[in-house]
Amino acid sequence: MPPPSLPVTLDCSLRHYGGEHPAHAHATHAQLLYALSGRMELEVDGHSAYVDTVTGLWIPAGTRHAYLAPPGAQMLVMDVVAPPCTALDKLRRFQVPRAASCPPQALAATERLQLLLDAPTLLPRRGVDVQALEAHIRCALHTPWPTARMAAWCHLSPQRFHARWLELTGRTPQQWLRQLRLDQAERLLARGRSLEASAADCGYASASALAYALRRDRGTGARALRRR
Repeated sequence: MPPPSLPVTLDCSLRHYGGEHPAHAHATHAQLLYALSGRMELEVDGHSAYVDTVTGLWIPAGTRHAYLAPPGAQMLVMDVVAPPCTALDKLRRFQVPRAASCPPQALAATERLQLLLDAPTLLPRRGVDVQALEAHIRCALHTPWPTARMAAWCHLSPQRFHARWLELTGRTPQQWLRQLRLDQAERLLARGRSLEASAADCGYASASALAYALRRDRGTGARALRRR
């Protein structure tokens, strides 16, 4: 990390991205970025990389990079101007500290920079696109989705997928899936769909299984949802 006396100029902002952007480089400043929501695929000096809510990237000054992001991706971006220093002159993947997972106004830029300089370096690893997997599951929510099936879709082992999903969402894969099923069931019931049909559409074995899950996890029932 830079010594305390190192003069550093910082610009920290929340930026919204969507679509593909051609390769470019910043001649005068290094750039640090990670996602507050969504993810971004990058090509950095010809090598593939990504950032998400738990994986950030230091891009040294003068390094060419292009990126692709889905609509609505929100990135925390820091432009850092500093004299040459080892910590800022090398491409580095890092683990985003929980304390830095906040908008720019919630944490002083100098404090954020120090947190990120101190963050553990990450070895290259396969990315997990939460939004893409969610969209895929929604199209087949009526079918079984064991963790192994989700992991296979992401080309990961079940154990590694479980750990990455918990890291990204704060829930285990099956906890997350249960909430996804219940959210959709609530929407269907509120539109007047029968309990039996909603259960079938959302992957429950029976109407009684859905009714039990609604009472246990949401403290509500089909009749109350239809009255909303």
